[in-house]
Amino acid sequence: MNYYVIYDGNCNLCVTLVQLLETLDKGKLFRYAPMQDEQTLLQWGITAQDCEQGMILIDGNEPQRRWQGSNAAEEIGRLLPVGSVFVDAYRALPGMKWAGDRFYEQIRDNRYTIFGKRSNTYESSYCVDGSCKPI
Repeated sequence: MNYYVIYDGNCNLCVTLVQLLETLDKGKLFRYAPMQDEQTLLQWGITAQDCEQGMILIDGNEPQRRWQGSNAAEEIGRLLPVGSVFVDAYRALPGMKWAGDRFYEQIRDNRYTIFGKRSNTYESSYCVDGSCKPI
């Protein structure tokens, strides 16, 4: 089973988190495409406007199953080994989901100001189609 993580390849925070996932997963479960790769995103009907709402996680077996923003981050966490324990605990705490969603939105909307913007788009070694071509 594969999941596709659509991330902002120009965002320092986003790239750092993708690199962490690459190290943990080694391409076994997750494949990656930067939001800047419009050609790849077209295969799922994802537009630049869709990307404005944050990262996207797509179920490779059922591409119509998608998570976005903080829901995508939670689902990625849940899919990691023993991650579901932490995500379930987070979701069980009253008010945490609401607070987490607001926190995600603030980071999403201010990511370049807070964490900086890369001069080159990061392309993962574990790309969606396996060709891992530079953008």
